[in-house]
Amino acid sequence: MNLRSILATSLLAAAALAPLSQSTFAQGAPQTVSLVKVDVAPLATGFRASKVIGASVMNDANEPIGKIDDVIISSDGKAPFAVISVGGFLGMGAKLVVVHYDSLRFQQDRVVLPGGSKDQLKVLPEFKYAGK
Repeated sequence: MNLRSILATSLLAAAALAPLSQSTFAQGAPQTVSLVKVDVAPLATGFRASKVIGASVMNDANEPIGKIDDVIISSDGKAPFAVISVGGFLGMGAKLVVVHYDSLRFQQDRVVLPGGSKDQLKVLPEFKYAGK
């Protein structure tokens, strides 16, 4: 391949990809996506959802008060919630309750619900998954 054909191929590839970076079309209507640059360095030391789900929830006295069953994002996509399994024995008879995700504190490799207790969690309304 000579320099001229390399340049021509590069220009054709750039022209083909240019519309993808601007906007795309779905069902004939233009769609745009607004992206925000994220500083990924601090995220590397964060907690993965796969590691949070199943984690024991402790109180300030380092006593286990429940276990994270799931993490749910609100229907508006803005607020995450933690579904906590409380009570029961070996998963039998446990009750699912929901707390705001931001009420949890992550300290070293522990999930802490400051001021929380099993009794406080047990009096919360029971959470049931919708049939979606």
